[in-house]
Amino acid sequence: MISIVIPVYNEELILPKLLDRIKSSMQEMDQAYEIIFVDDGSRDRTLEILHEQRAADNRIKIIEFSRNFGHQAAITAGLEHATGEYIALMDSDLQDPPELLSQMHEKLKDGQFDVVNGFRDARKDDKRRRWMTKLFHRIFTEASGLSQIENTGHFSMINRQALDALLTMKEKTRYIPGLRSYIGFRQTSISYERQERASGESKMSLTDLFGLAADAVFSFSKFPLRACLWLGLTGVFIFLLAGIHVLVSKITGWAPLGWSSTMISIYFLGSIQLTFLGVLGEYIYRTYKESQDRPIYFIRKKYF
Repeated sequence: MISIVIPVYNEELILPKLLDRIKSSMQEMDQAYEIIFVDDGSRDRTLEILHEQRAADNRIKIIEFSRNFGHQAAITAGLEHATGEYIALMDSDLQDPPELLSQMHEKLKDGQFDVVNGFRDARKDDKRRRWMTKLFHRIFTEASGLSQIENTGHFSMINRQALDALLTMKEKTRYIPGLRSYIGFRQTSISYERQERASGESKMSLTDLFGLAADAVFSFSKFPLRACLWLGLTGVFIFLLAGIHVLVSKITGWAPLGWSSTMISIYFLGSIQLTFLGVLGEYIYRTYKESQDRPIYFIRKKYF
C-alpha cells in the first residue's frame, strides 16, 4: 500500500482538484493507497471539505491539529501515522504533479532504490523566490555536505525502511529534506517542471522561507560558527595592519588619525561582535528548545 502524506493549511480552493488528480493517478497504478491529510489549524472550510470527501471515500484520513504548528510539524505527524509500505510526501498546491507518483513507485518497488526525490529542473515561481531558493540550496549543500538536496523539496516517495530510519530522529527544529538526505540509503530522483500554484496564494511567505532556511543551515551545519571564526581572524589581520600603520605614523610624525576613521573602526568591531552573539544565540536557543523536550504538535482529533 502507498500512503500519501499531505499537510494542508487554508486550502479550500484547491482540495477538490487535488483529490481528483491524485485519485486519477492512483487508479492508473491499480495500487491500494491511503491519503493522510494533516490540517495545520486551518481557518477556512478546509476541514469541512475534507470531511465531505472522507464521507465518500474512507481511504482519506484526517489529522486535525489543536492549532497551527507549522509545515514541518504537519509533515512529521503524517509520516508518523502512515501505514503503507511506500510513503509519498507532497504539498497541496499542485505545483508538484501527482502523476509522477507512479514513476516514483516504479523505481522503489523493484528494490533498487529506497528514496525517490522530485528534482525541479525548471520552475514557474516568481524570479525572487526562484533566486532565493537556488541560493539557499547552494549554500546548504556546500555547508552541510549532504547530497540529494539541490533543486529538491518535500515531493518524494520513500520505502518503509527509510521512513523508519527518518522517524528515529526526534529533534524539535526539523527540516525534512535535510533529514531525508541525512539518512542515506539508495536515493535517486525524477526530473519535472514545477508549475505555478493551481489556486490561491502561497502560505509560505519569504519571511517563512528565510526562517526555514535558517533552521536548515543551523541544524545541519557548523558553517555559521566557522564563518564567524574566519570573519574574526580576518578582522584581526586587518586591524593588525592598521595598528602597524598607526605605529609607523607615530614614529614618522604624521598627523594622528581622525575621528571618522576611529568611529568606523569601532562600528566595524561592534558589528562583528553583535554578529557573533547572534550566531551563538541561535545555537543556544536551539539547544534550549531541544532540552525542553516539548512535543512538536498536538492532535485535536484523528479520523482514520
